[in-house]
Amino acid sequence: MRIKGSDGMQAYGLLVAATIILSNCALAGTKTWDGVHATEQIELTVVYFVPADRQPLADWRDRVDYYCQRIEKFHHREFGSQSQLTTKIIASPHISSQTTKDLRKGDANAIFYKTLSETDIAIEFQSNRQEGVFPILLVLSEINWRPLDDFYRLRPDSQGFEFEGNYHRGQHFPGAASGGARASYLSDRGCGWGLVSADGWRVPYRGSDCVVYHEGVGHTVGLPHPEKANGSVMSMGQYQGWLSESWINSPQKEKLQWQAKVARPNLNHDLFSTFRAIPVPLVPKPNQEINLKLDWPMEAKVKQVRLRYQTALDGPWSEVPQIWNGPSPKKLRLGQFDRDTPISYRIEVELDSGETEELWGYLQVRGNPNQPAYPESPSIELQKTSGESSASLTSVDRSKTLDLLKRLELNGSWKVGEWKSDGKLLTSPKGYGVRLELPTPELDSYQLRMLVEPLDQPNALLIGHRLQSSRFATLFGFATNAGYKSAIENIDGRNVGNETTFSGELFRTNEISQVIIEVTQKGILVLVDGKTIIHWTGKPELLSLSEYWNTPNQKSLFLGTYDCRFRFHQILLTPVGVKDDF
Repeated sequence: MRIKGSDGMQAYGLLVAATIILSNCALAGTKTWDGVHATEQIELTVVYFVPADRQPLADWRDRVDYYCQRIEKFHHREFGSQSQLTTKIIASPHISSQTTKDLRKGDANAIFYKTLSETDIAIEFQSNRQEGVFPILLVLSEINWRPLDDFYRLRPDSQGFEFEGNYHRGQHFPGAASGGARASYLSDRGCGWGLVSADGWRVPYRGSDCVVYHEGVGHTVGLPHPEKANGSVMSMGQYQGWLSESWINSPQKEKLQWQAKVARPNLNHDLFSTFRAIPVPLVPKPNQEINLKLDWPMEAKVKQVRLRYQTALDGPWSEVPQIWNGPSPKKLRLGQFDRDTPISYRIEVELDSGETEELWGYLQVRGNPNQPAYPESPSIELQKTSGESSASLTSVDRSKTLDLLKRLELNGSWKVGEWKSDGKLLTSPKGYGVRLELPTPELDSYQLRMLVEPLDQPNALLIGHRLQSSRFATLFGFATNAGYKSAIENIDGRNVGNETTFSGELFRTNEISQVIIEVTQKGILVLVDGKTIIHWTGKPELLSLSEYWNTPNQKSLFLGTYDCRFRFHQILLTPVGVKDDF
């Protein structure tokens, strides 16, 4: 059970054997590895730890809830009534008094002790312990021991970015050297401390739930690694599958004074032990159909399935409706993706019998199976040593994002030219000075993220903005005799040729590109396909919009095109800063 605020052997993850505990037999409870402390009742206090210079994940509670559900079910399956695990999640993230730089001084052991010591004191861990309950403090950290973008699995090096992580035969497992997860059984204090770094839990690789149990429950009661390596959770389980596919060795459990009783029946009717969702293909290419192959208990009848995915750790979760024939789906359709990208997915299922389960996973779409995906713009972990511009996008709450294509009502919008929309895609006509006002609220600061596709020989794409009382535009790929030019229009009355001008090709016919524009009181930042092309800081009163591109609503954002049709696949608007909201 979770406070809101059985011996097993592996059969390759499909059928797991477990020991039945007979209800008519009184069995003693378990103890720690040294036999000193009773572990018949274990309370695991889980804290989400965020350094002073970082922002909490918007959906952190969903992720923590998932891992708590998984480890509770696993512990119950392995120990039955002889050891009951309860998880207690601290309701708010713990915002550290230390920065990332402060915490990373020293080795992985140093960051462990600094993180756990601070958290122990902050939540008064020792003063809240209960009689007869073995307490464990588990910290899930927002950072790793060393810089690592755990969603893309890249670390910075002298040449740029280097892939780091456990990647075996097309599947991703936790285990980056920069991770630094640690745990300690504190016998003298009668408690346990565990730390799982970002690489071990934020992104749900297959086996991440093994890491959470390994560090959060196993080592904290004194369980060591088995002498002979195997697929158990205290050994190599995190590199082979989900926690439900792993087990704890019988000799180790018996050392904890667990008592085996009678048979080991086949648990192929148990949803937790049987359910899997494996990507097919394991390493899809751009525009290739991706499915998730499912394993169910025998004769399972599925009542409902919910599948969601995200392509950015701080991005929204998109839902994919599913239809199937028969008692249970053999696969789920995830969809197609037009470029290299990591993907996290999560599935919630319910059987007619009432059993429910949730499973999270991860994959990467790669044009070259041996080449990892690269971020559209360097994350905070990669910026300082990547050689990219020192400017970086502000961390935003994607739960506040508006989908402007869904909000757009073309018939009621002010426009020049015959724009077309099917509710999902928007297409501009080919002409000069083509414009369309967007349905946007008035914001002081915002990020605009777009997926755009030129349908003709590329020429100018223009986005109209407002900063304080000034209107202006960002111009992309204007074809001139001297090549393609991009710029902010206007700066102190000057258009192309001012200090923001970027020279070079940005778009290609019938190829989708991502455009990101951040407008804040600090300045204007523009990226195309992950590359910074404009970073301007100056006084807003220097900005202006030429009469040629003007629109009636002086507060509205707008689209403009020049002698080229553009298809818009995505237009997302997100406020920046706590004062901006919808």
